[in-house]
Amino acid sequence: MQRMQSTDSSYARYPSLQGRAVLITGGATGIGESLVTHFARQGARVAFLDVQDEPAERLRKNLTTEGCVAPIYTHCDLTHLSVLKFAIDQLISTLGTIDVLVNNAANDQRHSIEEVTPAFWDDSIAINLRPQFFCIQAVLPAMRAAGRGSIINMSSISWIIPTTGLPVYIAAKAAIVGLTRTLAHELGPAGIRVNAVLPGAIATERQKQLWYTPEGVQRILENQALKRQIEPDEVARLVLFLAADDSSAITNQSYIVDAGWV
Repeated sequence: MQRMQSTDSSYARYPSLQGRAVLITGGATGIGESLVTHFARQGARVAFLDVQDEPAERLRKNLTTEGCVAPIYTHCDLTHLSVLKFAIDQLISTLGTIDVLVNNAANDQRHSIEEVTPAFWDDSIAINLRPQFFCIQAVLPAMRAAGRGSIINMSSISWIIPTTGLPVYIAAKAAIVGLTRTLAHELGPAGIRVNAVLPGAIATERQKQLWYTPEGVQRILENQALKRQIEPDEVARLVLFLAADDSSAITNQSYIVDAGWV
């Protein structure tokens, strides 16, 4: 069962996001694509990092055609920290600051315990956890100078359920919540808020192509209180709220979007 689709005009607009500089990692497809789209439609100045050039350019073109300010796309492999730092420094130079950081990029490749080698472990952490910290580190000078900022780290309900068949990914997603909580306290005195969002089973194209078998969908619906698929835009709208000044007293929190699975 799917929900009825509604237009953006049915949902909240956040005046505080108008003109804000927003950086999103992994913004070309999936939840990231929805994040880029929704922030752009709010009038934010959006920049996003990814390695998928064709969908990224298609997204930019579509949003420009809509009349949005064209998002800035930078091809960037987040596993190379020197490249990541350079890309963020360049974006700060172009945008003047970073007001909102959404650490979204991840890779939920399935794997068994037996398959995990030290190299696989390092590679998985290098995309699913390490960039979250170093992206935050890179935007901190701009946020400290402004005396404000909102950082949203994308975790997952996978470590709470718990899910099986991807233990390194799940370890990273659990660690993100701990990172969020400690950094919220470290950065709060500077006016910087840090929160986490934990999606459940989100019907992205990748998930549909790789994992949404009839049996898989049935299992999802059996576990959810709401018996329908969750769309990426339902995650994006929560992130908008956490980025906007409407949530100015909210930090150190983890929000679940899972139709009642947990």
